[in-house]
Amino acid sequence: MRSGGDEQRSSEAGAGGSSSAGGIGGSASPNFEWRFNQTLRNVQGLLKGRSFPGKVLLTRKAEPMKESLSPRTQELESSYFEDEFRQGERASQSFEREDLVSERLASGTNLPNAREPTMNKESLSSDIQKTSVGARATDSARLMKFTKELSRPAVILEKLRELAWSGVPPYMRPQVWRLLLGYAPPNSDRRKGVLSRKRVEYIDSVSQFYDIPDSERSDDEISMLRQITVDCPRTVPDVTFFQQAQVQKSLERILYTWAIRHPASGYVQGINDLVTPFLIVFLQEYLEGNMENWSVSHLSSQTISDIEADCYWCLSKLLDGMQDHYTFAQPGIQRLVFKLKDLVRRIDEPVSRHMEEQGLEFLQFAFRWFNCLLIREIPFHLVTRLWDTYLAEGDSLPEFLVYVSASFLLTWSDKLQKLEFQEMVMFLQHLPTQNWTHHELEMVLSRAYMWHAMFNSSPSLAN
Repeated sequence: MRSGGDEQRSSEAGAGGSSSAGGIGGSASPNFEWRFNQTLRNVQGLLKGRSFPGKVLLTRKAEPMKESLSPRTQELESSYFEDEFRQGERASQSFEREDLVSERLASGTNLPNAREPTMNKESLSSDIQKTSVGARATDSARLMKFTKELSRPAVILEKLRELAWSGVPPYMRPQVWRLLLGYAPPNSDRRKGVLSRKRVEYIDSVSQFYDIPDSERSDDEISMLRQITVDCPRTVPDVTFFQQAQVQKSLERILYTWAIRHPASGYVQGINDLVTPFLIVFLQEYLEGNMENWSVSHLSSQTISDIEADCYWCLSKLLDGMQDHYTFAQPGIQRLVFKLKDLVRRIDEPVSRHMEEQGLEFLQFAFRWFNCLLIREIPFHLVTRLWDTYLAEGDSLPEFLVYVSASFLLTWSDKLQKLEFQEMVMFLQHLPTQNWTHHELEMVLSRAYMWHAMFNSSPSLAN
């Protein structure tokens, strides 16, 4: 059975596009400077006069502030911006930056203290009244860009990644994610055939590995299936949708089939969480309304099978780029935890020193963050937005996770410096994110992007 799994695994690696064209692969964006400046403006708008961990020295000039508060007349625009971007757009403002980042950043030295920015209140007040038409134009333009890229005979993945980094319209997300992961080929003429073939291959794998009696499984396989069966009901326990028996059965089939076909790692706790964003996104093609009210009972067995197949292949593509995160002793995750500790020391030395003085090891909290890609740390309704950025990062995702985690941790820099060891452990295991909106998430991602731009050339972080 194992040899069969290995044979199919080689088939997986060769299908659905090459790593250069898909997977979560891709080269760095040629428009790096433009993206950096855009992200910097977003951060400045979100800060609204506050300093933040990292002590980056930013000043700003009053220019028109854009709010996305106008009503939408088209249903698709309404769904897109109300669900995904209203929180960030409300706070976004257009500012010029003073280029105060010196060569010290590249060498990894600490950043200077923040200076309180100033703003012209009268100018902002008048500008707010002018934003309605501009916001609508911006929203429509963004939708048009996605539509244009997806309607090409052959999608230009680099352009799609640039758009997806800042969030994908929910109704476009299934198609975009398949493309970003390399599961669906960029060439539209081949897309339907490739997806059909891969879905049939998944059905064959389920029949070969899952739909068999235990007498045909090894002891290790029986033990692995038992662990998966135990973990499925624990997956996203605060979302009732995942407590449905049919949903848990789908998770079980996907996870067991994946584990058998990937014997180098097998099933590792935490991989069950990684299936959930895919399941939600691909179900959105068939179900509407609030996820809490969804039911899969009326979906045909063929539809369920197609959704499972898409989840399986996308999970495979995602984990192809981080295989050593889930092999024995999970060395990939341990490496990221070490890099996170070093990065936090460079960005915010006081909180780093306090954690060290209290004897708090980063492994005590950050291992779970990397193992589950922060799914357990934020409200589930924000996860798909977070994953838009993850998938847009391509092969750079593991590296970028370090910066996202640093930004996430240092959200509570001031709070952490006031806590002793036991209090810090409890706080970091139950972070107060239950009321987070897209505003807080966009802040985390924006800081992560800036710090990555500043520190990614640092030798100790690059290795």
